[in-house]
Amino acid sequence: MYQSTTISQAELRDRTLLQQVYAWMAGGLGVTGLVALWAYDSGFLETVLLQNSGIMFGLIFAELAVVIGLSWTIRRMSVGIATAAFLAYAVLNGLTLSVIFLAYTAGSIASTFFVTAATFGAMSIYGYTTKRDLTKMGSLLIMALIGFLLASVVNIFLHSTVLYWIVTYIGVAIFIGLTAYDTQKLKRLSATIDGRDTSTFRKMVILGALTLYLDFVNLFLLLLRIMGRRR
Repeated sequence: MYQSTTISQAELRDRTLLQQVYAWMAGGLGVTGLVALWAYDSGFLETVLLQNSGIMFGLIFAELAVVIGLSWTIRRMSVGIATAAFLAYAVLNGLTLSVIFLAYTAGSIASTFFVTAATFGAMSIYGYTTKRDLTKMGSLLIMALIGFLLASVVNIFLHSTVLYWIVTYIGVAIFIGLTAYDTQKLKRLSATIDGRDTSTFRKMVILGALTLYLDFVNLFLLLLRIMGRRR
């Protein structure tokens, strides 16, 4: 009886953490989408962002700073600051991602989003339910991600179409795998958090939401390269 109760409490803790993570991730994606639509529809994208490359680069560097700050120092932040930083990142990302509306048709963006959501959902379920330890796979995926980023930067100068598509398909595989790995990692993380420490719990929810948000957005952008119809 005692073992059964313990398992039930553990499952409840896991579900509570992941439910809140997914809620915040979905909220972040919603903010990003609304800001991107506003920037495109209002003309802010064409009249401000595209007319001043300094602003666009500033937004990109600000995004990197927020991600690094949250990832490395979230334990020292207050819950309010961590939450504000996550929402600020969602807004910044919405501004920079608004350019996709100039490159792709709205229909292909919508269809790619649903394909991404279905793929992400399936891999999250796998990561949550599998009994297989994905730690080794995660380590390989992180190394592959570093290679993916380096190849992407190199191709900015090479302009190789072949390398572009190789990197794209490899990137899709990487972020599909990372979705499962990160979900399992969050499930394990919940076991290390004292349920009475609400501050740490909420900050880990924000960090988890940011992690899965990044997996989703990167997978979406890579699939958009493949599925998107150019204007």
